[in-house]
Amino acid sequence: MAGVTGPATPGTGTEGPVRVLIVDDDALVRAGLSMILGGAPDLLVVGEAADGSEVPAAVAACAPDVVLMDIRMPRLDGLAATEALRASPDPPEVLVLTTFDADEQVLRALRAGAGGFLLKDTPPAEIVRAVRRVAAGEATLSPAVTRRLIDHVTAPRAAAGPDPRRERALRQLDGLSEREREVAVALGQGQTNAEIAGELFMSVATVKAYVSRLLVKLDLNNRVQVALLVHDAGLV
Repeated sequence: MAGVTGPATPGTGTEGPVRVLIVDDDALVRAGLSMILGGAPDLLVVGEAADGSEVPAAVAACAPDVVLMDIRMPRLDGLAATEALRASPDPPEVLVLTTFDADEQVLRALRAGAGGFLLKDTPPAEIVRAVRRVAAGEATLSPAVTRRLIDHVTAPRAAAGPDPRRERALRQLDGLSEREREVAVALGQGQTNAEIAGELFMSVATVKAYVSRLLVKLDLNNRVQVALLVHDAGLV
């Protein structure tokens, strides 16, 4: 493990600083991120890890609220580490570090439950804001980025019989009410809460309530996963 700082106490959420674990095999990247996040009074870097294989022990030792996870690491990559971490009980949020030419990898991370992703050349202020948003349970993808990723995963494919992913998605969405389905489809179109409210003639607060209900009913972590599920089902 590259390093742990601060007491091994449970994540404090909104009651104290957001506890952040940095996972990257490049020591210079870890140092740079620590410096950026350490300058924010409401963020606390509680540990570092140099490989995905070190993540379980690091999470147990320093109880982060958010894990900044690199994708490419030598022994266990960030995608496998994210999948394992998000499948564990009461996991921290995960913010993936990547480059934008890795759409397939980003999509795999989002399907696994990552709260979003950052480019490694993201301006410092944006990195700080992204960590705050993920800690608050908000995906860090703008509607425009969501549309690009969804366009990538839903590009036309050669017909090859039944599509198991589409059939699974349709079954998962089958229990939604008509209104819930309308909100889900709007999420699939990359619309913001305000845009959904205007289109469906409801308040933003009501839209937020529907989104929360969708996450519970569909057993998903964030609105991006709902959007991907809707596209898998072929509803948009």
